[in-house]
Amino acid sequence: MRIEAEDRHLHSKAILMSQTDKNDVLDALRAVQDPDLGRDIVSLGFVKDVKLCGGVASATIELTTPACPVKDLMKHQAEQAILSLPGIDRAEVSMTARVRSSFPGGTGMLPAVRNVIPVASGKGGVGKSTVSVNLALALAQSGARVGLLDADIYGPSIPTLLGKLEQPVAGDDNRIVPAFKHGIKILSMGFFLPEDKAVIWRGPMLDKTVTQFLAGVEWGELDYLVIDLPPGTGDVQLSLCQKAPLTGAVVVSTPQDVALNVAKKAIFMFQQLNCPVLGMVENMTGEIFGSGGARKFGEKLEIAYLGEIPLTAEIRIHSDEGNPIVIAQPESPEAEAFRTVAQNLAAQISIRNLAGELKQDIKVSF
Repeated sequence: MRIEAEDRHLHSKAILMSQTDKNDVLDALRAVQDPDLGRDIVSLGFVKDVKLCGGVASATIELTTPACPVKDLMKHQAEQAILSLPGIDRAEVSMTARVRSSFPGGTGMLPAVRNVIPVASGKGGVGKSTVSVNLALALAQSGARVGLLDADIYGPSIPTLLGKLEQPVAGDDNRIVPAFKHGIKILSMGFFLPEDKAVIWRGPMLDKTVTQFLAGVEWGELDYLVIDLPPGTGDVQLSLCQKAPLTGAVVVSTPQDVALNVAKKAIFMFQQLNCPVLGMVENMTGEIFGSGGARKFGEKLEIAYLGEIPLTAEIRIHSDEGNPIVIAQPESPEAEAFRTVAQNLAAQISIRNLAGELKQDIKVSF
């Protein structure tokens, strides 16, 4: 009798399985939403390779960035959705990522770079370079392919912030092969400038250098190229906006009104040059400079707020030592703050790029 009962159970299960197909799996997965994009993962085209075999259903979810903070949650939700189907005993969900390009057709100057993100500030002294370095490293730690270009020709600081680096070398066709450390490709004027020398150049020389650092470098395939700009709204910014295919800019400011009022000039510059502003970062948040100024400022201008970085001695000490905080203390609150900014930035890039692919308006606010 027991054998007969088991046979009936297996027979019933087989009937249920025969009634479940790939479309049922897709319908079940519509319950899973990407919280950044506000849409279900099926309509967004994230679900790939749905398969059924016996009581096992499998699928791959291809996100738009490896820097997604809720990918584990989404995987769990997808597994539970699949397991709710009749006849399914096991759900196998694989999470992958493919960073979309701002320029699907490619560009001549940076043909294999998917997204170019200049990091700017209206004035100096707001920690823009520290933000650029830790932002690039945080994106790389998520699994993205990242390059970091120090375009602050007059005052390059990236080599100092990253510590001892191998010198770039000449590759094929005399193109520059960038330095490599902590998983990112790096290039800076600081590699070519003696410490006791200053750059005293007019606009044409700056323009030529920007072109060389973009088109004359073996950047290879990158998901994100972060560009640390000099402060202000001068020749380097103008050359970059005119020559490079820019995804959008990040503007860094301290919470003070004086810094925010100058940051506004950088924002207006990018808007005049048809470069989107992806968001604002508030750096040096704390008792000394206050907090919340950049968030309110961004809301007023309808610009996304990417996050805040606290003013702490740890960030300063590790920066001076050439050991950025996301490398030196990856579990620290400061490193987590930089990761949050990186995740929010990646989300803004994904929103813009995916909206272009789907030819639909996708909006999100932080």
